[in-house]
Amino acid sequence: MSRSRVLGWMSFVAALAVIGGYALWHHGAETHNGSPGDSAQVPPVPVKVATVRKSDFPIYLTGLGTVQGFNTVVVRTRVDGQIDRIAFKEGQLVEKGDLLAYIDQRPYQAALDQAKAKKAQDEANLANAELDLQRYTKLGEFATRKQTDTQRSMVQQLTAQIAADEAAIVNAQTQLDYTSIRAPIAGVTGFRLVDRGNIVNASTQTGIVTIAQIEPIAVIFTAPESQLPQIKDAIAAGSPKTIAYSPDGKRILSEGTLTLINNQVDTASGTIRLKAVFENKDHVLWPGQSVSTRLLVSTTKDAVVAPDDAVKHGADGLYAYVINEDNKAEFRKIKVGKSIDGETIIEKGLAPGERVIVAGQYRVQPGSVVTATIANSESPDD
Repeated sequence: MSRSRVLGWMSFVAALAVIGGYALWHHGAETHNGSPGDSAQVPPVPVKVATVRKSDFPIYLTGLGTVQGFNTVVVRTRVDGQIDRIAFKEGQLVEKGDLLAYIDQRPYQAALDQAKAKKAQDEANLANAELDLQRYTKLGEFATRKQTDTQRSMVQQLTAQIAADEAAIVNAQTQLDYTSIRAPIAGVTGFRLVDRGNIVNASTQTGIVTIAQIEPIAVIFTAPESQLPQIKDAIAAGSPKTIAYSPDGKRILSEGTLTLINNQVDTASGTIRLKAVFENKDHVLWPGQSVSTRLLVSTTKDAVVAPDDAVKHGADGLYAYVINEDNKAEFRKIKVGKSIDGETIIEKGLAPGERVIVAGQYRVQPGSVVTATIANSESPDD
């Protein structure tokens, strides 16, 4: 083949290569510009959103506490003797004055009968002495003054003796009443500490049973001493609401009011003890139970509030994504305040009515087009 023909073929192949390259470049440009129906176009990012709102925001102080019987009494005997009968069941709810146990009454009944008999005897002696005094008085000059004075003194002695007899009867009756051991307060009984047939003694510390008052009931909890000014202001304004939660903080058990700030700070821990009282009609609180507490100290009026999930941590601080009218994500730096129950006060960066992303942020960049659905509806989670 001649040299000229070879050069001709080479020129033809080069021309074909240039034409093919241009065609490929043109196709890529159309793809990049998103021609209609092109499957390579980037789709909108699905996210969940919530609306920033303005509302009153309660400020709570959280803590840990222990439920305590409003009153707790160890019931003890006030007289010596043998237990004849146990009249309660362990764990029973009792009212004030309910019978708990009997002690053998016979020695105390005998003492009462003896005191009554002594009074009857002294009353008979007094009646006879008064008759003698009347006789001496009627005799006039036939009776000596000494006899009359002596008899009058005898009447006075016997009158005083009868007064002592009456006191002895009251004492004997009281001792007899003490053989019936009754509940001094309303509450729930604990374990029985003695059994029937045991000898109990008033001088010992052995009790019959423990009764804890559970209506109302108290919760003792602590707070850092730095919060003391807020707590004092709250209690000065009224009776601050206190909420008792389960230890994990997920379930409300009861609502009550703060009634007492202890009279000193624990210098070892830097905390102050507080006491709240709950009606506890449903008996959901029980002595010794551990609870989480929330103490309402103030309420922020017209606060700007957003869900906690809208607040994200970045290298430069806190931020949130706002969805604008074009359904594009807008990056916002924010400043937050108190947070509770899944909501946070927004001090700076967001305005009421704006939509913020609460799920799906990890797929979003500033300016990303999004498909927004309400946070409570079905959509992909973050």
